[in-house]
Amino acid sequence: MKFKTFAAFVGPSVFMMLLFIAAPLVSVFIQSFQVTQPILERVEVETCTPGFLTQTCTTEVKTVPVLDETGKTVTETRWVGLQSYKNVLQMDKFWDAVGQGSWNDMMQVDFWRALRFTLTYTLLTLPLVLGVGLAIAIAVNNATRSIRGPIIFISLLPFIITPVIGALSIYWLFVGDGILTALMERWSGQNISMFAQAWTIELLMYFYKVWSSAPFAFVIFYAGLQTVNMDTLESAVIDGASRWERLRHVIIPHLMPLIVFIALIHLMDTYREFEAIVGFRSQAHVISLQWLTYDFMTPDDAGNRAMSRASASAMLTMIGIVLLLILPLRRTWRDHKGSAH
Repeated sequence: MKFKTFAAFVGPSVFMMLLFIAAPLVSVFIQSFQVTQPILERVEVETCTPGFLTQTCTTEVKTVPVLDETGKTVTETRWVGLQSYKNVLQMDKFWDAVGQGSWNDMMQVDFWRALRFTLTYTLLTLPLVLGVGLAIAIAVNNATRSIRGPIIFISLLPFIITPVIGALSIYWLFVGDGILTALMERWSGQNISMFAQAWTIELLMYFYKVWSSAPFAFVIFYAGLQTVNMDTLESAVIDGASRWERLRHVIIPHLMPLIVFIALIHLMDTYREFEAIVGFRSQAHVISLQWLTYDFMTPDDAGNRAMSRASASAMLTMIGIVLLLILPLRRTWRDHKGSAH
């Protein structure tokens, strides 16, 4: 293929990636080392209140932002190095909590609380998504043709629903007098509040993630099952292999590249979890790293945004994703080199 033809095909994609992915990443990286603050000045402000005979006036010195000719606040940007990362990590509080052996004190720091949940949420749901997706794929593959279509349709519904709507659906089933909460209260004879403590909220969020992500794994595994060598399976049956042995020694090794692919997608997607925090309204008990970045960008009472800390939090989140992807990427690279030889 000529270079001009290759450039014509690849050029637009490369340009869009540089414009919408690389450029924002570079901008966020630079902002994580900067702090933009309004310029303040101290002025004397006279306040007068009406009296019986004369006004009563008092003068006080206030700190107010400097405004330009259009009435906008004048700001200045300063390079602060790693200060924003220090403000996010709060390592002094972290090490004090470690020295005292106090897990509760450690979880008082928003970053470490968000990191704990994000890692737990990502790593615990991964094997569940793989297992449930594979189980559905095997069940559909072994079902009769007449019922495969309806089963596939029902199985894909959670994957089709918008993530926020899916989270809200689970939330409404259990919040207050939700259907499932009412059934559990009638069965147990006790009042049940699923959103009064962190651990029950986390259980529901785990359930939501498996429910919403397993259909993707099911589609990938179902496609992979269509390519399993039937001669190998028949040979295993003749040799007396049980269903479990055929699954372990024939099907799973055949699906291993797909398992790694699903793991990569799941790790990248789940580590950036945001919709579940909003849908379950769990900010008071459970937060994720992505939600923490959003919280930094939320204006305070004065209308200021902690953009520098938000940028630092975003970069730390990206570093975490890269670290999680190292093992599956190494396996993918090793398999690729093995197949090339």
